[in-house]
Amino acid sequence: MTVIHLDNNVRYLQIAFNHDLRMVRQVLPFIPQSDRILIEAGTPFIKREGMDGIRFIRRLWPGLIVADMKIADGAIGEVDMAWQTGASAATILGSAPVESLNLFIQRCAELGILSMIDLLGVADPLDILRPLQKSPDVVVIHRGRDEENTQGKLIQYRQVNRIRSKFNTLISAAGGVDLREARSAIFNGANLVVANIVQPEDQWKGILADRNILKIAQEFLDTIS
Repeated sequence: MTVIHLDNNVRYLQIAFNHDLRMVRQVLPFIPQSDRILIEAGTPFIKREGMDGIRFIRRLWPGLIVADMKIADGAIGEVDMAWQTGASAATILGSAPVESLNLFIQRCAELGILSMIDLLGVADPLDILRPLQKSPDVVVIHRGRDEENTQGKLIQYRQVNRIRSKFNTLISAAGGVDLREARSAIFNGANLVVANIVQPEDQWKGILADRNILKIAQEFLDTIS
């Protein structure tokens, strides 16, 4: 079994697909192959395309793939589903029961994939992390897409040092990340930044699908180095 690790001294870019297979076909071939880039099968993409959607990404992308399943229950079975598609990581909601969180982290470790806890809607990350038997590989500080346009709703970078001072885990920043936000995320101590592939008509920030993806991806990598 190959165990997947992320280097705490490296800064990573996670590029998320939230639309459909057509978008993946259009954009993914132009994303540069890099050990610092993770490709995410986003939650809406998985709901639309199913687990076969992740398998499709795996056929096109030899590197790390995140199955953003946002598991809420049935952790072992859902981690198994992600692993069977060839995913390198899976996500669970921080609001899931502690039993689910512990089973999720344990099963990810057994299968050699990364465990990511998504703190969407969580007020205090320490309330979620303290009861756990083992820390996850990654904690995702997440401003939801429905929150992006709410004045004053920011990615809670103040939580980075609180988490890192007590838990051995990497920190990911997600939610309306463009180049400027990516720079802020890394400045505030994040290890990963998550940027969504968006269409011109979308109201969310990210990487526009109709732009020079190769150039923009490289700009992100240079920005977060």
